[in-house]
Amino acid sequence: MNLKVSSCALAVRDLDEALGFYRDLLGFEVRDDVGSGRTRAVSVGPPSQPDVQILLESPGAHPGVSPADRQAIEDLMGNGMLGHLVFVTDDCDATFELIAAAGAEVMQEPINRPDGVRDCAFLDPSGNMLRFTQP
Repeated sequence: MNLKVSSCALAVRDLDEALGFYRDLLGFEVRDDVGSGRTRAVSVGPPSQPDVQILLESPGAHPGVSPADRQAIEDLMGNGMLGHLVFVTDDCDATFELIAAAGAEVMQEPINRPDGVRDCAFLDPSGNMLRFTQP
């Protein structure tokens, strides 16, 4: 069996703000933009990986999500406890400087981990944790 990741989903508070981060700052391509209001979803992905996409969607965008569940999702997002992605970069320090200069909330400045990986972490505008690792 040969399995590959093709997509993942992140809840975001404001799709246009998320696009400003993922498209304009990180340089991801917009792959799809469908729906409207609470049912709008936008998929983005790195140009170097055309077969991988990240689906950005409103909290509780799926039909049937109760207002209480939607609020619980938003509360977890605000604490950086819901979404989490890890990216590989060829220069952790340069990546850190670029994202920090744009005003993203720093969770961890670049460090060398005991396993030889250098990494740093940020929260995106919706509170999703993003780690950037350099092998």
